[in-house]
Amino acid sequence: MEITVKPIGIIHTPHKKIEGMPIQPSGAAELEGTVHFHDEYITALKSLDGFSHVILIYYFHKQKGWKPIVTPFMDTVEHGVFATRAPSRPNPIGLSIVSLKSVAGNKITFTGADMLDGTPLLDIKPYVPKFDTKSDVTTGWLQKNAEKVQKTKSDNRFQ
Repeated sequence: MEITVKPIGIIHTPHKKIEGMPIQPSGAAELEGTVHFHDEYITALKSLDGFSHVILIYYFHKQKGWKPIVTPFMDTVEHGVFATRAPSRPNPIGLSIVSLKSVAGNKITFTGADMLDGTPLLDIKPYVPKFDTKSDVTTGWLQKNAEKVQKTKSDNRFQ
């Protein structure tokens, strides 16, 4: 099976280095970012401006390798990488649900910028609460640590 994935644009944010970045969009609620789409994808943005939130799917382009067991940012205990949101993954793909502010030409502007400047965008999808919000959710080990997300910043543990 051949899999071909290529960036559709580049994400620009205030974050020039990994250390000190927010680890989730909720810790970056007021931080603005932009995506500059490659010209061939401009028409694909039609009607996106009717959505308040979008899901950005991107490539952790500075990630080197992966580890099956990690100590995530919001804990001091090791966990399997699939039980975390750590960037150290077999396929270094991230996602962030962000607030869409504008769509103009080949550029969107959003808030919730928790990714590194220059990050390649792989896809964008509209956030739809009736599709994406779940009830009766359990959050495993994060249950006791979830409140830390807004203040926790990244460090160099996954570089």
